[in-house]
Amino acid sequence: MSPESPPPGSLRSAAELNEQIRALWLRAGGTLSAQERAEYELLVIQWAAAIRSRVIEAA
Repeated sequence: MSPESPPPGSLRSAAELNEQIRALWLRAGGTLSAQERAEYELLVIQWAAAIRSRVIEAA
């Protein structure tokens, strides 16, 4: 495992999650259904956690 590799079971990267959020909005055409809204909320929570973990690592 390289030093940059996240440990097994760790969060997905913020960049990967951001890409998934953008793809969801594109697929939805700008209007989310209830199911898509739930998926979006989960992705945003995971994205925020990934950002926080990067900030903590940098500190």
